[in-house]
Amino acid sequence: MASNTETGGITGTKDKDYNLIWYIESCLSNALRLETYIQDAERDSDAEVAELFRKAQADSRKGAELGKQLLRTRMGG
Repeated sequence: MASNTETGGITGTKDKDYNLIWYIESCLSNALRLETYIQDAERDSDAEVAELFRKAQADSRKGAELGKQLLRTRMGG
């Protein structure tokens, strides 16, 4: 259930900015986690699963890059 009370007064960061930062961190964390899954699949000689995880990892990296670009423009740098 979403809360309508925190808009930056408590954290000092507006929700939309916090959400963007959270999204970037989540994408990067997912890319790291998927590296472990790729190695697990490769160790078990399961190329099909490894490829699936590589594609997911690439998507996570792309999401992080898009988020970082947007954050950069919003922060003026």
